[in-house]
Amino acid sequence: MSSSKSPLSRRAFGGAVGATAATAAVGLSTAPEALAHTPSGASPAPREREFRADPKRRSKRPNILFILGDDLGWADLSAYGSPDIHTPNLDRLGREGVRFTDAYSGSATCSPTRFSLYTGRFPGRTRGGLAEPIADKSVGLEPTHPTLASLLRGAGYATALIGKWHCGYLPDYSPTRSGWDEFFGNFGGALEYYSKLGLGGEYDLYEGDAEYKDLRYYTRILTERASEYVSRDHDKPWLLNLNFTTPHWPWIADGDTEESAEIVRRIKAGDGRALWHQDGGSLAKYKELVEDLDRSVGKVLQALRRSGQERDTLVVFASDNGGERFSYNWPLAGNKGSLQEGGIRVPTLLRWPARLDGGQVSHAPVFSPDWTATLLEVAGARPAASHPLDGASLAGYLLRGERAPARDLFWRVRGERALRRGNWKYYRGKAGRDQLFDLAGDVREQADKAAVEPARLAELRAAWERTDAGLLPYPS
Repeated sequence: MSSSKSPLSRRAFGGAVGATAATAAVGLSTAPEALAHTPSGASPAPREREFRADPKRRSKRPNILFILGDDLGWADLSAYGSPDIHTPNLDRLGREGVRFTDAYSGSATCSPTRFSLYTGRFPGRTRGGLAEPIADKSVGLEPTHPTLASLLRGAGYATALIGKWHCGYLPDYSPTRSGWDEFFGNFGGALEYYSKLGLGGEYDLYEGDAEYKDLRYYTRILTERASEYVSRDHDKPWLLNLNFTTPHWPWIADGDTEESAEIVRRIKAGDGRALWHQDGGSLAKYKELVEDLDRSVGKVLQALRRSGQERDTLVVFASDNGGERFSYNWPLAGNKGSLQEGGIRVPTLLRWPARLDGGQVSHAPVFSPDWTATLLEVAGARPAASHPLDGASLAGYLLRGERAPARDLFWRVRGERALRRGNWKYYRGKAGRDQLFDLAGDVREQADKAAVEPARLAELRAAWERTDAGLLPYPS
């Protein structure tokens, strides 16, 4: 079945019966009502309407605020069915725009997904994207490679990145060398929230390319910085990549200074695994972290509203990959690092008041490189001809009433492969066995159709291998 989705009238399918009929008529993925449930004692969420663009609405070029959570699972938000975690600010963001049920990260770990978002290309197009994730100074995002930021800056945008970079280390790699006018944040894949010590025990908080000392809780600092940025009196449209480290390990919530001090002691004693915090954390602590992320996003959005720029700012919220130890991914199988749905399907919300109605839900399959292509188009920037994009722009679907792009979604990590075409997913895990799943009725990937659909399996496997042949090989 094609991944194209017909634009549906929100008015025609406003009721429960109409919504069910619409899903059956156009072959949409499993409806969100079947994937999420209301926490006990909570009020039912307002019914969302099937997505439809309103081509009559017009606006100027938007500001762009792209917010990434870190290792946030697909169902870790209450809008996606978490029974215990409450995320009113992110839920509101979705109600005021579009909630995507079938959105994916560009890869199953941190830095490859960031490569795919910043370049709009498969991570395997670049040497740095082959690291899963980057762990040393040997590779990074080459400054000569066009990025979302460099292309938008060329089109007249101010650009900033606040938070986690994880696309290479100094002295060779930095956001300020890849198109961002401003950078405030950390270079590595993880850091202790108070001390700012990274995986190698190094101090990892920078303003530009210079160390910046601030030993307060990291999420507070990023929230303040982002709120200040969106509150400025900008004289041009702007792009802000706001990359939280929350809820990535270590499991340190605001106020956990004793736990922080113990981890710092272990780091300084030479424990190279201290930040993994494998003896710490709990479901309750994870709930604290996610709800803190929600409050932090809420504060940034409040600052945006007070600045008077909310109407003309396109906001995207997503996660860099699927959830980890304490995530609530039900009903998906797998988690971070895997190309099963739980490792790559992520919560994704979009709001642009000037152009999009609220209260909508989209089941169109999309992934990280699509956002690069989309944001370039709505900003009036052209991709570099020398580096063609692998993502497809969603602007026609979102803004002009066109069908969602019909193409394959492709993923590759060491030892695993996956490709989604419409509702069908081809998957080979580390066991080396080709599998085929119909996600429309089996989002948990339990009913392997390989034996009963051999021709379809062969077709999707061949499509995966054609794409793979054009990528760089993994180093031995």
